[in-house]
Amino acid sequence: MSILPFQSDCSELKARAFLLGHYLDLRRLDQFEPLATNPVVVAVSKHGYAVLLRSGAVVLFGVHSDDEAQFIQKLRTLVKEPLDRTEHEELILMIDAERVEGIERERLILINTDIARLQVIADILGKSVLLAEQEARVAAAFDRIEPLANHLQQVGRGGSDARTLIRHIGEALAIQQDMVGRGEVGDKPEVIWERPDLERLYLNLEAEYEIRERQLALERKLALISDTAATLLDLLQNKRSLRVEWYIVILIVVEIALTLYDLFFHAAST
Repeated sequence: MSILPFQSDCSELKARAFLLGHYLDLRRLDQFEPLATNPVVVAVSKHGYAVLLRSGAVVLFGVHSDDEAQFIQKLRTLVKEPLDRTEHEELILMIDAERVEGIERERLILINTDIARLQVIADILGKSVLLAEQEARVAAAFDRIEPLANHLQQVGRGGSDARTLIRHIGEALAIQQDMVGRGEVGDKPEVIWERPDLERLYLNLEAEYEIRERQLALERKLALISDTAATLLDLLQNKRSLRVEWYIVILIVVEIALTLYDLFFHAAST
């Protein structure tokens, strides 16, 4: 068990999580020396550390504000698709070897600051900021899809084109991909399999931040968005199919009329 050295007189630490972008390219860590992997832990200052997550989140432990800004600036070269608005989360850690680990009065009690514990905490905080960003995206998607559903209710037909509807479906799929693939929201971190004694800490934090509940709520909303867009797209395609059928019928009628006219013209001329 490797315990990270924070200030000797420090019994309270601040953990701050930031979602910087859609992806952190952890293959380009030449300027950092990892202290651990899966997820990556690096030193930030004499008494501060950071956990870097592939989801685009970084979680800082015991880092002063000046060092925090400089470190995040260094990370910018690793960030893919930076976000316009940075999501963040904060948690106070109380270090006390004599107490039971768990959440107490909005603080997390820890018996020590070994790397594995900080990795578990970073995993939860990283998922929380990722879910916050996805919740904002889903809310915006709802605002765009709601007028289309209202138009269908009031007028009885869809009020958008196929390209717009396909974009709505694509956006819902992209958000799901971010949660499942990029953020691994429904998965336990690898460190839990190596340190099963930390599973209780992980489950307590998961319940505190309502990770599973928020994931399920997002999945329901995304399913509704996809179903609404797919229904409107089906109606639009059926309308177009019916229009094509009418065009075919009209062409047949015109062809018959021309044939009858031709027959009548020839009969009259003879």
